[in-house]
Amino acid sequence: MAGSLTIRPVQTKRDRRAFVDLPFRLYRDDPNWVPPLKSEALGLITPEKNGWYSHAKAQLFLAERDGRVVGRISAHIDTLALEMPATQGFGPGTGQWGLMEAEDSGVFAALLQAAERWLRDQGMSRALGPISQSIWEEPGLLIEGYDHPPTVMMGHAKREYREWIEGADYRPAKQMMTYELDITQDFPPIVQRIIKSGEKNGRINVREVDKSRFDEEAAIILSILNDAWSDNWGFVPLTPPEIRDVGVKLKPIVFNDLIRIAELDGKPVAFMITLPDLNEPLAKLNGSLLPFGWAKLLLWLRRPKVRTMRVPLMGVVKELQSSRMASQLAFMMIEYIRRASVTRYGATRGEIGWILDDNQGMRSIAETIDSRVNKVYQVYEKTL
Repeated sequence: MAGSLTIRPVQTKRDRRAFVDLPFRLYRDDPNWVPPLKSEALGLITPEKNGWYSHAKAQLFLAERDGRVVGRISAHIDTLALEMPATQGFGPGTGQWGLMEAEDSGVFAALLQAAERWLRDQGMSRALGPISQSIWEEPGLLIEGYDHPPTVMMGHAKREYREWIEGADYRPAKQMMTYELDITQDFPPIVQRIIKSGEKNGRINVREVDKSRFDEEAAIILSILNDAWSDNWGFVPLTPPEIRDVGVKLKPIVFNDLIRIAELDGKPVAFMITLPDLNEPLAKLNGSLLPFGWAKLLLWLRRPKVRTMRVPLMGVVKELQSSRMASQLAFMMIEYIRRASVTRYGATRGEIGWILDDNQGMRSIAETIDSRVNKVYQVYEKTL
């Protein structure tokens, strides 16, 4: 291809806008790519607007050919991830890269080399990617499920990226899966019996959250989450600045009947968060709330009607994990939210995930309610 290729660090607001704008050109003919709101995408890569940067640092790069942006990547280091046990995916010496987009394999390779060089210069000896940028955002490369759009807070990618990454001597480190199911159908009889048994148990109470007590309810969920997920691959505890960011981002799509907390003997021990698929209205806005997108989105948020509900997070405290009580609580929360999703929001489809490939408990629950894998994401690793 004519023209010399230049890889340079992102330094200005204009550079960041170019970084955000690139996917809009690369995916403009892909019907399954959902344009993010540009303002939100800019916030994620702006340290002053993203609480993740309170314990992390990143260097963004742009690839240019004849003055035209043809690729991008982020190389980043999470100091909390460095403190985690190496057996859980991160650990000392492990940096990451993500937000990778490129016109062709040559651009991709040059960007990857730039990210690896930056990580080595920072003292890293191992690279994981793609992770964009926090593990709580969009980890992994889509390797199965290109034929339908992702749900809210899930990623999309070009098919050829897998070959380009593996061609750069990266090997698979971990897979995440999402499961889909028809939520208009009743669950199998065995699940219904488990739910009815739980309803007769006076020790169990499954309640809706109270959005008017948002901070208090969020603290309960966070406490369960940090306990339930603490041994998972890739786990990094959420920090107060990140929690504030998540609250601002998700509060508009939090509805009392779609988030449940399960209590045992009056103590919160499990939770399930379900979100109406915000990607459905976003797909029509092309990344901007102007001139009338804000009004359309506001109207939708008042009483969303969606095809799909996504379950991004579910957790049961460690002391109950692997017990029959854990699966019983999970089935009860899933059923109550399923009913609300169908009757109040018109949803017909559910998506659960991501779920780690070695999380046999959650995979078993997903399969028992007749759901199937619809997308697979993969994180790769390489010794630097």
